[in-house]
Amino acid sequence: MYSTPPSDWREANRSRWDERVPIHVAGDFYDLDAFRAGEDVLRDFEIAEVGDVTGRTLLHLQCHLGLDTLCWGRRGAAHVVGLDFSEPAVATARGLAAGLGLGPDRAAFVTADVYDAAEAVPDSSYDIVYTGVGALNWLPDITRWAETAASLVAPGGFLYLAEFHPLTDVMDDETGTRVRHDYFARDAWVDQTPGTYADFDAPTVHNRSVEWQHPVGEVVSALIAAGLRLDFLHEHDVSLFERFGSLTRHDDGYFRFPADRARIPLMYSLKASRV
Repeated sequence: MYSTPPSDWREANRSRWDERVPIHVAGDFYDLDAFRAGEDVLRDFEIAEVGDVTGRTLLHLQCHLGLDTLCWGRRGAAHVVGLDFSEPAVATARGLAAGLGLGPDRAAFVTADVYDAAEAVPDSSYDIVYTGVGALNWLPDITRWAETAASLVAPGGFLYLAEFHPLTDVMDDETGTRVRHDYFARDAWVDQTPGTYADFDAPTVHNRSVEWQHPVGEVVSALIAAGLRLDFLHEHDVSLFERFGSLTRHDDGYFRFPADRARIPLMYSLKASRV
């Protein structure tokens, strides 16, 4: 069981994300100029696994700046909705949508906690409920998340999740070869690291973050208990950033272990349908 989270976990995390939005907007990591010019930021395995979204409705939970959300809109989704708890992030997403000529009838963004999504989004259900990488670690209760997300999947629709593999959080940061932490730890991880993954040297004030580790089995079991049917669970040997010092960036943009060493999964993805 998880211990009681720090009482300020939501406020601390929101302040951290609010402060980092302008850093992400201005920096090269998200490269908003390239995005506006048509760059598709979705990962190739996501595109293949989600499939054709033409004419379908899609809800993106914890959407941050909305780039992934809008890419699904560009790919033909009839209506995309992004939800995030950071008002500056949502304001940025709305501005990007307007700049692309996607009005609220095609792309809408709402500010709300993910646990309140069912009451906050404009429709009662969606053909696809999507959540991208780096989202679940900010949530203390994965059962409540699964129940909320599953409740928004329309009959015949599905939930798609792509996430960093929790096994990476138990390995040493230098090489990713030695187990240093407990895979089944349930306590909150409180950190004070300044900067951001998009700019490690960026000066920041709101540095307190509260995060949790959720083993893959727990995530899958929570979705099944919430009434969804698991269609697949895939593990991937690539990462989107240099999670370990031993990883190298390849021409396709992914980070991988050297070819001469044993690998562990760095990401995973799953699809769970409502029948």
